[in-house]
Amino acid sequence: MKKIWIWLACVFTFTVAETEFAEPKPAIDNPRQLVFALPGGEIEEINRILSTVNNVMKFYRPENTEVVIVAYGQGLKSLLKKGDADVRKRIEALMTYDVEFIACENTMKTLKIEKKDLLDDLGFATAGIVEIIERQLQGYTYAQP
Repeated sequence: MKKIWIWLACVFTFTVAETEFAEPKPAIDNPRQLVFALPGGEIEEINRILSTVNNVMKFYRPENTEVVIVAYGQGLKSLLKKGDADVRKRIEALMTYDVEFIACENTMKTLKIEKKDLLDDLGFATAGIVEIIERQLQGYTYAQP
């Protein structure tokens, strides 16, 4: 009987535990700065990353975050105007919350994609991976879902 009470106490303790914010806590004047990579072209992978970004923003709240998503390699295709319609809608929805999408120009050259083929309001970087490195050096946290 004693083991059951100990087990129940452990279960109850862990089910009500919440994430404790590190100091300084996320706020409008101290947002969590996050950079995500979008390197692959599989729809499932793209949706998983976009879902993760959405969940992180729900947790911290959009006004307390600065999120950058860098698309390179086959992941750049997710930013095509004529790409997957559902993915495009999800990206455009995240853009309304000021999520910044960056396209890798090296990948654009390799895949022969022009700026006019991509969604509006994108940022561009010469090299996507270098953009991620530089964002980290600026204080962004690189999050890998």
